[in-house]
Amino acid sequence: MSDGSITAADQLAAGTPAASSPHVDAGDAGYSKDLKSRHINMIAIGGAIGTGLFLGAGGRLADAGPSLAIAYAVCGVFAFFVVRALGELILYRPSSGAFVSYAREFMGEKGAFAAGWLYFLNWSTTAIADITAAATYAHFWGMFSDVPQWILALIALAVVLAANLISVKYFGEMEFWFAIIKVAALVAFMLIGIFLVVTQHPVDGHTPGLSTVSDTGVFPVGTLPMLLVIQGVVFAYASVELCGVAAGETENPEKIMPRAINSIMWRVGLFYVGSVVLLALLLPYTAYSGDQSPFVTVMDKLGVPGAAGVMNLVVLTAALSSLNSGLYSTGRILRSMALSGSAPRFTGLMNKGQVPYGGILLTAGFGVLGVGLNYVVPGQAFEIVLNFASIGILGTWGMIMLCSLVFWHRSRDGRVTRPSYSLPWAPYTQVVTLLFLVGVVFLMWWGGGVGRTTVMFLPLIAAALVGGWFLVRGRVHEMARARQDA
Repeated sequence: MSDGSITAADQLAAGTPAASSPHVDAGDAGYSKDLKSRHINMIAIGGAIGTGLFLGAGGRLADAGPSLAIAYAVCGVFAFFVVRALGELILYRPSSGAFVSYAREFMGEKGAFAAGWLYFLNWSTTAIADITAAATYAHFWGMFSDVPQWILALIALAVVLAANLISVKYFGEMEFWFAIIKVAALVAFMLIGIFLVVTQHPVDGHTPGLSTVSDTGVFPVGTLPMLLVIQGVVFAYASVELCGVAAGETENPEKIMPRAINSIMWRVGLFYVGSVVLLALLLPYTAYSGDQSPFVTVMDKLGVPGAAGVMNLVVLTAALSSLNSGLYSTGRILRSMALSGSAPRFTGLMNKGQVPYGGILLTAGFGVLGVGLNYVVPGQAFEIVLNFASIGILGTWGMIMLCSLVFWHRSRDGRVTRPSYSLPWAPYTQVVTLLFLVGVVFLMWWGGGVGRTTVMFLPLIAAALVGGWFLVRGRVHEMARARQDA
């Protein structure tokens, strides 16, 4: 693999599958198993704590008030259902192709094609959101205030791309420490927030506590704004499926993955819902805005020298972490697709560090388009790409639940065996989650503005997927026949 070419060995997965998992994915060969338990656990944490919380929560609080905590809690439950369904499929058959590989097995090549490109839509637009967030955070410091936003976005992309291309071990270490920083900062913030609430220490002239919420109510502007911010909240959970992609480069995933996935639920409750509740108790919702991280806002209002700068550095780390994860995961997904013929051949290439650099570079290329967006409309770049990323996320989650539903039906027929670690209350969980995802799309349209415009692009996205399939289906079927003959 050191020469970067796709060899015949890539067309066949290493090893013999278990009797209950007859499918072998071509994209699973060639990877090193360098991700350890500590990496996976912190990747799971980091995947659930990202730009959507650190930057997005400010604007959402300003729009919906304290009711934002309810939106986070509801979306968190469905995010857990999605990752738990993915976890069951992982225990059935670990794969670096993750849900694309499962879509290929349970829904055919068309399903794999749709799942893969929807995921690419998710992360290529999320990469733009991340570099936009990083540039926004950098402007907090005076030394960067005069640097154009697009230049800062380009620097962020270049730094993370260089680190991602080295090896999966470096990716794992980077994500491990990124996650440590994010968790430590959130814990520190929550301890400070709890202290301020308990002691009633004034924050910018306001006395923190229940009175901050009771003065305005949980729904200060009604229930509709809380419903309308749900698509932004879904974006905040966009990385929870990342641990599924990492399973293919993990030793003993059957032991590591259940612990990592189960821990997501309480982390969501503690870090997301708990943080938003504290933010609502510390300052009136009108004190927050989409232009600044709400955590930085609180520290800034406290007037503690250097505290806001430290928190801003943390949220900058979160944005870079999300970008790092996106480049990692799309590289693996696109390689799985390339080796089945449904993605450009160059996205299946690997370097000497066993990194699928072709797919990573393609995602980074879309990030460069995001640099251009930051040049043209720096004030709207984040909100525009957030909505398109939400479409990709909803499509990816929907494909995961559809695969889980088909898997459940096949288990009833005796064609597959469900692992002991399985999605509870199936098939009702899958059906309810799919209905929730459809409801989020409706809310995007109902809310008007950028959300409605995004939904109106759905026919174009569907047409692009259909047209793309007709372009590649000949190669896909040819490569499938070649694997069967081999």
